[in-house]
Amino acid sequence: MGIWTILPPILAIIIAMWKREVILSLVVAIFCSEVLIHGFNVGLGFLGTLERITAVFEDSANTRILLFSLLIGALLSLVRHSGGVAGFVNWLIGKKWVETPRQVGLLTATTGVLIFIETNLSILTAGILSQNLFDHFKMSRARLAYIIDSTCAPVSVLLLLNAWGAYILGLLNGYGLKNPVQTMLYSIPLNIYAITTLVLVFFTAWSNRVFFSMATQERTQAPLKYDADEIEATQSRFFILPIFLLIASIIGFMFYTGHGNLIEGSGSKAVLWSTALALLFSYILLQSHKRFDHQQLMKLSFKGMAELLPLVSTVLLALALGASMKALGTGTFVASIVSDSMPNWLIAPAIFLTASIISFSTGTSWGTYGILIPIAIPIAMTTGLAPSLLLAAVLGGGVFGDHCSPISDTTIIASLAAGCDHLDHVKTQLPYALLAALVSLVTYVLLSLG
Repeated sequence: MGIWTILPPILAIIIAMWKREVILSLVVAIFCSEVLIHGFNVGLGFLGTLERITAVFEDSANTRILLFSLLIGALLSLVRHSGGVAGFVNWLIGKKWVETPRQVGLLTATTGVLIFIETNLSILTAGILSQNLFDHFKMSRARLAYIIDSTCAPVSVLLLLNAWGAYILGLLNGYGLKNPVQTMLYSIPLNIYAITTLVLVFFTAWSNRVFFSMATQERTQAPLKYDADEIEATQSRFFILPIFLLIASIIGFMFYTGHGNLIEGSGSKAVLWSTALALLFSYILLQSHKRFDHQQLMKLSFKGMAELLPLVSTVLLALALGASMKALGTGTFVASIVSDSMPNWLIAPAIFLTASIISFSTGTSWGTYGILIPIAIPIAMTTGLAPSLLLAAVLGGGVFGDHCSPISDTTIIASLAAGCDHLDHVKTQLPYALLAALVSLVTYVLLSLG
């Protein structure tokens, strides 16, 4: 379909920004993609749209993501209404561990770095932990969403002792590389986007200063008020115990599903099973302490699910759109802009930009890697450029596009975990991501010339 293949993501982005309605934009984009797939037949495109959305559930990993998104809403509701989150905040403040906005920002960023095993776990833990702390110190939820989103993927692609590393290593095999593991490790210091993004995050936390549209957001939007309600710090156990169980069980289930190998474990299984286990534990804990009866707990759980239903719907449609554009060939077309005849000094920047466009258009960095790594490594072998340099350009570009895309699952989950409007998060994070991307492009040109 040539250039027509980029029409669906362009429509999704334009409508999302124009109408501030993500679900409508995704539905229109899926419909457009299906119409193109079915040879401009509108009727078949309509039917294809319904079938494409239904087909999301044929993939068990997708179904687990959707179930997890609902169950995490129930868990968040229970720990919030139990007073556990507020109690934990009071405990931290009482212990004088967080007395300033700087300490709150650094705590959030450090939490995201330490939990590099699984991106969703990193986002959710840091977000849930920090919501009330940000409210207490009158820091916007948009800033929280930026910190957790711009920490999880960059650290995961730098500290590759996780599923990211296993996936990338699998893509590197079969291209005649002497040592694929060495190539992957050498790409780490060359992943300029990920490194620059983490520097910006910690600068933001340390300086307690925000810039660009985020500064405007914090000036014009009244911060959410934190109301301690005289909640005793001892109630923090209603938050600490379920969240600790959530984290520990995710790591344990990663080992279990990987048959003793953490990086080969199934992230979707581990997160779903652990969330269900933490929810069950929270239910038993609150009943045993007579905080709520069964009916109240069920009501609170379904209320939490209902609050996240719009975001769950967004995830569902984003997954459907990604599958539809894969069938349409959007990623393959965008990747074709990289030419073997391009000057060597332009190849790494071009691959970074191509990865960015594919990831931005499709909302997935992993899908981008699957398309571009098989292209980038052969180019490196034939041009004499370092394979680790082009690999770093692919990895960094994939994360950059993912950060900017309103249809990215990690962007959606970061908005969810921070309790922030999704499009506000996209808008306020974009300038930081663009700055890191500009640094990356200039650096790749200099490295290629050297």
